[in-house]
Amino acid sequence: MCSLLQVASATSTFSMLFSSSMSVVQYYYLDRFPVPYASYFVLVATIAAFAGQHVVRKIIAILGRASIIIFILASTIFISAISLGGVGIEKMIVKMENHEYMGFENLCTQS
Repeated sequence: MCSLLQVASATSTFSMLFSSSMSVVQYYYLDRFPVPYASYFVLVATIAAFAGQHVVRKIIAILGRASIIIFILASTIFISAISLGGVGIEKMIVKMENHEYMGFENLCTQS
């Protein structure tokens, strides 16, 4: 399938933006969306995006290779996956030790 890289990038960007926007709308309608909290994160994310873009451009100019973007992206995804998994496991262990409800029901007793 021969498609331009820009078209593939634009399509994936649009789909990510669309799905995340629908999640935001859903949380807003369910009254689980604190607007000041979200506005703060939008501001921080915008500033971080511009700063990150500036830093990555400098690194590409120094190294002369655009492949550094892939390594940065892969390492970010890896670190976030390990962190998210670690936090989830830690919370699960605490709930198991305290015999707290974890959302599981007995299938045999439900009608």
